[in-house]
Amino acid sequence: AAAEDSIDRAALDEIDADPREEDLPEALVHRIVGGENPTRVWREHRGMKGTELAAAAGIAQSYLSQIEGGKRQGSIGALSAIAAALGVTLDDIAPAPAPAPEV
Repeated sequence: AAAEDSIDRAALDEIDADPREEDLPEALVHRIVGGENPTRVWREHRGMKGTELAAAAGIAQSYLSQIEGGKRQGSIGALSAIAAALGVTLDDIAPAPAPAPEV
């Protein structure tokens, strides 16, 4: 157990040393895990309005609204631009997959 703890500590130290890693508020994590749209959660966390993010990403505000509302998935190009404008990875704003149907 001590050896496993040591490996875990080393892995966390490596993550903490990476300047690209960001500590996230618990509320943000809970919102995303709870099913809220990650793009909207990150936008609000960054203190941006929809119009500001859309302009920074070079997309129409209505398109961003559809992505945040779950009406459209968004193209890879649009999602990449949104992620870049938010300073996150594409994985950070990817919507959670729908649960598998019960058999």
